[in-house]
Amino acid sequence: MLKKRKLAAWGAVVCLLMLAMSSVTVFAAEETTEYVPKMYASFWALVPPVVAIVLALITKEVYSSLFVGIVIGGLFWSGFSFENTVLHVFQDGIVGVLTDSYNMGILVFLVILGIMVCMMNKAGGSAAFGRWASVHIKTRIGAQLATIVLGVLIFIDDYFNCLTVGSVMRPITDKHQVSRAKLAYLIDATAAPVCIIAPISSWAAAVTGFVEGEDGFSIFIRAIPYNYYALFTIIFMIVLIVRKIDYGPMRTHEKNALKGDIYTTPDRPYANAENEVVETKGKVIDLVFPMIVLITACVIGMIYSGGFFSGVGFVEAFSGSDASVGLMYGSFFALVITIIYYMFRRVLKFSESMSCIPEGFKAMVPAILILTFAWTLKAMTDSLGAKEFVAELVKSTPDALLSFLPALVFIIACFLAFATGTSWGTFGMLIPIVVNAFEGTNATMMIISISACMAGAVCGDHCSPISDTTIMASAGAQCNHINHVSTQLPYAITVALVSFVTYIIAGFFGNSKGLPGVMKSPVIPLVIGLILLYVVLQVIKTVEKKKDPIDAE
Repeated sequence: MLKKRKLAAWGAVVCLLMLAMSSVTVFAAEETTEYVPKMYASFWALVPPVVAIVLALITKEVYSSLFVGIVIGGLFWSGFSFENTVLHVFQDGIVGVLTDSYNMGILVFLVILGIMVCMMNKAGGSAAFGRWASVHIKTRIGAQLATIVLGVLIFIDDYFNCLTVGSVMRPITDKHQVSRAKLAYLIDATAAPVCIIAPISSWAAAVTGFVEGEDGFSIFIRAIPYNYYALFTIIFMIVLIVRKIDYGPMRTHEKNALKGDIYTTPDRPYANAENEVVETKGKVIDLVFPMIVLITACVIGMIYSGGFFSGVGFVEAFSGSDASVGLMYGSFFALVITIIYYMFRRVLKFSESMSCIPEGFKAMVPAILILTFAWTLKAMTDSLGAKEFVAELVKSTPDALLSFLPALVFIIACFLAFATGTSWGTFGMLIPIVVNAFEGTNATMMIISISACMAGAVCGDHCSPISDTTIMASAGAQCNHINHVSTQLPYAITVALVSFVTYIIAGFFGNSKGLPGVMKSPVIPLVIGLILLYVVLQVIKTVEKKKDPIDAE
């Protein structure tokens, strides 16, 4: 069945190309200096990203889908000239985006981050924190809240978050009879949702890279209060734990855990893994110190790029900083300091630190590929005048319909990320379209829609069984993957529905021209969303009262 769907998808692409070929002239042999393609600023400028999205949904494979979109963009630009298509795709596209200094700075930051994550794991700081926590955490609720706190603190990268939180907290939650499914949910819900609202993270760097033509980092900062799914998810987890609310399949897993069965199903991965080799030479400081140094160094790098040391105020320097330069410089100096620190502490030899360089690089290869292809696809659509076409389309759209756009973007991003298993790929496909839609017209709606795209991508990624973050959360908790997906899905859908309603409200406020500026702030929709979330949880708690209560202590 899947093979037939893939064949149908490729057949549709071929038909699309044949249709386009019938309506365009062949690329001129003698190219003018100011070449403008026949399809410039037309509907065809949006076809490459649309094809990429459709193929990603059908094939569940993001790399080839993005590349097909890139090739189609090159064909449209060249008038279906083979030679000029190849030149445009590789020289103007892939080589062009990789030789851009801003893009390269982002990639350097990602590689250094991967290296530091590898070093922190090898140093044994995570294991040391686990030993410390097992002594100080006394209750079941405390074990779950500590998992959330650790997940929030490790906001640098979701991969690092999943693996670290899982290895540290698993013995503690097992001791207090928390089901592996619940642990996997707590890990997953404090990975991407936390990273997407953290200014110093691999996710911030990625989103900044996708927002071309604007101050990407400033937009990311302004979008944080509008990232309702991420904010609601964190609050949702805390309320569930404190109020002792569980529903859906998770309720069964938690009831069984209190009876001594933390797995529920016959499949018990790593059930006999008590004899794991535990690193004992590391201490808690070996986890905390590098993270503090990295955050501090990146902040200093950001304000340096913004002119702080030349007399510019801190706030102005931070908001006007060059994220690429700041993150690159900051991460590099943090890496050097961390290597020296581990050598001084004698937890990692210099040779061991150097061995982390290729390992960290390999860990970031998927992210680098997605970023490169997404940037190239953006370059193709720019050369076709997508920005101009979308801008004219938005101008002619009734205001009432524009108000629903953030909610629509949220749903599309959810669906796309769920089907493909990648939130970064979703960013790369949708954010450039959103920027084109509102650039220079309505800055507030652009921020809300970009945030909706990020929130939807995280939500879809959160629900998807093929998501790398979901898979790593299962691995970190040593939980059956299907158990994790099935128990997490009702929780994620609950928060998604509340977020969807909140984005409708935010869209109407953001697109209303007669309202005062204070009414267009993210606070009012956020408060309304929180009230709605509380009401939903109260209804769930009332329904669950009819069932046997779970003794949470």
